[in-house]
Amino acid sequence: MNILVINCGSSSLKIQFIQMETKQATAVILCDRIGEKNSKIKYSTITGEKREEQVYLPTHAKAIRVVLAYLTDAKIGVIQDLSEIHAVGHRVVHGAEIFSDSIQINETVMEQIEACAGLAPLHNPANISGIIACQELLSMTPQVAVFDTAFHQTMPSEAYFYGIPYRYYKEHGVRRYGFHGTSHCFVSKQAALFLQKDFTKLKMIVCHLGNGASVTAVRDGKSIDTSMGLTPLEGLIMGTRSGDLDPAIIEFIAHKEKKTMEEVVEILNKKSGVLGLSEGLSSDFRDLLDGYQSGHAGAIRAINAYTYRIAKYIGAYAVAMGGLDAIVFTAGIGENSGLVRELICNRLEFLGATLDHEQNNSAKGNRCISKDDSKVELLVIPTNEELSIAEETCKVLGVCFDT
Repeated sequence: MNILVINCGSSSLKIQFIQMETKQATAVILCDRIGEKNSKIKYSTITGEKREEQVYLPTHAKAIRVVLAYLTDAKIGVIQDLSEIHAVGHRVVHGAEIFSDSIQINETVMEQIEACAGLAPLHNPANISGIIACQELLSMTPQVAVFDTAFHQTMPSEAYFYGIPYRYYKEHGVRRYGFHGTSHCFVSKQAALFLQKDFTKLKMIVCHLGNGASVTAVRDGKSIDTSMGLTPLEGLIMGTRSGDLDPAIIEFIAHKEKKTMEEVVEILNKKSGVLGLSEGLSSDFRDLLDGYQSGHAGAIRAINAYTYRIAKYIGAYAVAMGGLDAIVFTAGIGENSGLVRELICNRLEFLGATLDHEQNNSAKGNRCISKDDSKVELLVIPTNEELSIAEETCKVLGVCFDT
């Protein structure tokens, strides 16, 4: 069975074409700067075919049309006909309280996804554009929506309520929702398989550390708390996002800098985080880690604050779960930066989590990086959100492939 996995951003389109019997992506496509004159497409296949070119992509619909042409191209394509696309799995960022699981898309589901757009105005409209384009171009192919927020719908109310008038929740849905749910779900299950333990009987903390970052407490196979909130701005210090802060800061900066509330929120989303703390050095952690090693004051400040915040959340979530079996690192930074993992784990020895420095700095792939006598397992598990979306799509359609 072949699944086309689509992730529509506001000006980008990421696609993988996954063959489910082998769990491999036979084609990977990135369309960037959609709507701009210098938009481009990158295409690669499992057989080594590669193409990168500038193509004007005025809309997501046009981008998807171009992608389908690549997939069926006589020379570089991986299929001969669009009928070989058996289903489409769409990443949808926000499902609010409406969706606690993935679902096959129909007219009613589309209306409900559109109703969630006010909670994710930068993301859901782009996700909707991708769905509409696929419905037009692949009208006979089943479409499935997989929600970033769904995994976190098991959070208890004490974890998701804000200390604000209750009517804002009842009337406007203002609560903590959490994101990166597809990754947290996939990685926590893979961690249980790696440990050869029952997923439903583990207490683990998953640290999804990329340019966007979040930490989730997974107890007995369910998310019981997570660091992101109503939007992805809450929680950890990230690449360009501030993470947690005193909300009065928004008014304070607006007054001092003579800016609107919208302008300050833009700064908190796009000019803050490690970029802001490093005084503009970079939001790219590769640059920051180089700077940390070479003694750059801004890089040291940013990395220390970043890793402290992560360790603090881990400690809090160990309390929330009443114990801890494993801490799992994933995503670009979590998987690849031994230094970041070390700085975090150095603060966690009181929990009985002791790092094996050799394993932390040398091994690759799924691995344990804790010492043999560590009371808490420290793991690195690469995430694969696209495969997770493909698996969810198959599950919704009643097709099962052994993991």
